[in-house]
Amino acid sequence: MSEKRSPQPNISTECYFSVDVETAGPYPIRYSMLSIGACLVQNPEVGFYIELQPVTMDAVPGALAISNLSMTELLERGIPPRDAMRQFAEWVERSVPPRQRPIFVALNAPFDWMFVNEYFHHYLRFNPFGHSALDIKAFYMGLTGVSWTRTSMQYLSTRYLGGRKLTHNALQDARDQAEIFAGVLAEAQARRAHEEACNIEHKNFEE
Repeated sequence: MSEKRSPQPNISTECYFSVDVETAGPYPIRYSMLSIGACLVQNPEVGFYIELQPVTMDAVPGALAISNLSMTELLERGIPPRDAMRQFAEWVERSVPPRQRPIFVALNAPFDWMFVNEYFHHYLRFNPFGHSALDIKAFYMGLTGVSWTRTSMQYLSTRYLGGRKLTHNALQDARDQAEIFAGVLAEAQARRAHEEACNIEHKNFEE
């Protein structure tokens, strides 16, 4: 009886986009998304950055202190949200190689995703990422078996960035996230290859 193998993901059909946002507060609608940074995980130099006009003036002071963005200045020079999301969607579509699907990747993706998804659907009525979002923290937790606490940037930066801290510029943070995810993904692929090699060796030994 032949051994059944679980199907393997075809990595070549997936194009990973590292995405980071800076916001005026903890959730969309009441609080605005102020900037978006994104890059290709496979080629972080291919990047996108835009600053948006706020849709409300509600803000959590701590959030603005982190991003160092000014609501008043963004009212004057920020890109209107509809135009900003159209530019982002067009960049994503241009950047995806033929026959590949875009995958949204972020560190604590639920936060970034809820803003990006809300803005895409509100202003464009679609999201170029569909429902495809991957959280680096959850991926790392599943790979290593560590607790959720040990998936924080404090630990991931030490392991993958040499202790480098986030700048809270959305594009630079997206590039740092891409570096982290590339490292985690490489470890996952190496572990899978090792396990498969061990399984083959064990099977040959039994025969």
